[in-house]
Amino acid sequence: MAIAVETTFHGVTLAEYDDLLRRLEFRRGGDSEPGCLFHYTIPTHDGFRGVDVWESAEAFERFVGGRLAPVLENLGIDRPDVAMSEVHNYLIAPPERRG
Repeated sequence: MAIAVETTFHGVTLAEYDDLLRRLEFRRGGDSEPGCLFHYTIPTHDGFRGVDVWESAEAFERFVGGRLAPVLENLGIDRPDVAMSEVHNYLIAPPERRG
C-alpha cells in the first residue's frame, strides 16, 4: 500500500539539503530512490520539508536505514520529524509530459 511521508527538518538550510542530495547521488529533477514514487521539497520557517509518496512503509524504512541515516549522521543533521499517512490515490504525468 502506498504511503505519504512528510519529513520536516528543523535548523537545516536548503544548501545543506542540496549537499545531502549530492551525497545520496541524486540530482534535481532526476530519478528517485527505488520505491519512492515521487519527491518534492519546500522551505519552512526554520528549515525544509520533504514530501514523498512511497510504494510502502517498508521501502521508506529501507531507504532511511540503508542510505539516508548514515549520510545524515555524517553531516551532523538530526533526524527529521516524520509523519506517514496511507495514500488513497495519486496521479502522475505520463512519461511524455514529465519535465
